[in-house]
Amino acid sequence: MHRKYFDYLWPVVSVTTLALGGCLTNGESETTSASISDDPSGNIAPTISGSPRGSTKVGEMYAFTPTASDADGDALTFSIEGRPSWATFDSNDGSLTGMPTLGEVGTYAGIRISVSDGSAVAAMPQFSISVTQVGTGSATLAWSAPTQNEDGTPLADLAGYKIYYGVSQGNYPNQIRVDNPGLTSYVVDNLSPDTYFFVSTAFNNNGVESSFSNVAIKTVD
Repeated sequence: MHRKYFDYLWPVVSVTTLALGGCLTNGESETTSASISDDPSGNIAPTISGSPRGSTKVGEMYAFTPTASDADGDALTFSIEGRPSWATFDSNDGSLTGMPTLGEVGTYAGIRISVSDGSAVAAMPQFSISVTQVGTGSATLAWSAPTQNEDGTPLADLAGYKIYYGVSQGNYPNQIRVDNPGLTSYVVDNLSPDTYFFVSTAFNNNGVESSFSNVAIKTVD
């Protein structure tokens, strides 16, 4: 079987920025730690509480800082389990902050923040953060429909196209399938601020797919 030859892909309009029509439900819930028994020296264990946000979007800043105290006035240090790869943690105040990118969509579970006064430890219940791909930018792509196979023979069974994209060139985790061979443009929306790299292929009725087109680049502000 001959692979299909795909011609050129290019962005034809600037990225558009639209107003948000609403806000996401963040799934917040109050979480507090269980008390830890005082040790024989008379030390009182610290306490920690907070309402970590349960969701965020690609390109959106996530920030959570727990509330902690110690009845003895001891200096407190914080630690974390299950820290998301896109977030940083401050052991001085227990703050968790970060801005996930397109390749970090998913649910990050098993996160637990603890506080210690040097003798006793208190911990919040585990929580999760869901990262979703919701943005207000878009990019319009256009291409020339192929008319022949890579060996030069006429193309008679074109079935559609596939658009691949991501935020680093050569790595395209996102895919859009266009099952209409008559289309020669497509609007990719829900893009958060970042620089995107697009390539496309053509495929025939047997599912035989061409190699990638040239790369189109679009920056969403």
